[in-house]
Amino acid sequence: MSNAQSKAPTFSLSTNWNSARHASGEAMVDEILRLGFDAVELGYQLAESQGEDVLRRVRQGGLVVSSVHAFCPAPPHVAGGHPEIYLAASLDEDDRVMAVLLAGKTLEFAQQAGAQAVVLHAGRIRQGWWRRGPDSESLISLASDAGTEDPRFQKQTARALRVRERQAGKHLEALRRSLDRLVPRFEKAGVALCLENLPSWEAVPSEAEIARLVADYPASTLAHWHDLGHGQVRQHLGWSTDHAVVAANLLPITRGIHIHDVRGLSDDHRVPGAGVIDFTRFAFYGTAAVIRVFEPLPGTPAAALAAALARLRQTWGGG
Repeated sequence: MSNAQSKAPTFSLSTNWNSARHASGEAMVDEILRLGFDAVELGYQLAESQGEDVLRRVRQGGLVVSSVHAFCPAPPHVAGGHPEIYLAASLDEDDRVMAVLLAGKTLEFAQQAGAQAVVLHAGRIRQGWWRRGPDSESLISLASDAGTEDPRFQKQTARALRVRERQAGKHLEALRRSLDRLVPRFEKAGVALCLENLPSWEAVPSEAEIARLVADYPASTLAHWHDLGHGQVRQHLGWSTDHAVVAANLLPITRGIHIHDVRGLSDDHRVPGAGVIDFTRFAFYGTAAVIRVFEPLPGTPAAALAAALARLRQTWGGG
């Protein structure tokens, strides 16, 4: 699949939407393709047996895997899978090494599936009890009750960002050690390693930090993965500026995007059109050489997804 060369934008759907409903990986991807999607992203909830089914379909032809979300297939000891069981930016060395190991296994799986990219949650600032600031969940709860203009929210947010400023450098150093191990492997494989923006102040890297990181590694290998829902949450809570402007500025280093909407302040992974995001402001993604992946909640109705796909094709230039 070549997004850069296609006349109309192509779209994938994450298997996180339906992997829990199918024992068979083949039935899982068939359901996705029937909705009109062009390809699949293999999500971190994918079981090993489902992964084997998918690889068989890839070898038979007729199935395109655009991307793989680490860690995939889900490690056997993690029921249901999780993208942050280990973190490449962790200050715990055992945790960091395990993240590198599992990211490498995800790369091997991605190669077999013919995927162009692997999506990775790089890390979050972990606070010790002696320097604890308000976590993102408590800030979101406060903002939901009192609003983001409330002085308590403003004070606690400022405190959190001071903690981040003190601690981020250590996590970025740890992340660089991980990238030094991973990037050469991804470069040799011809697969992009993409660091996703996360919807919290603790997230590493931030928008500015990812730009600096990418500049220090081969441009075709390390990239940004922009999650629209996460970016909107970050704007709502004041952890980032105008979301559409941020996304446009990051476009030159963006390899792919996750598409979903946000209700209220932070209720994300909603079907596009069911929330507050103005998708016309992101129409540049329709012609850009990026991988476009819908990432809705598992309970999202199939009919709603098919309708949203049709609307976004039109909005972003598919006609």
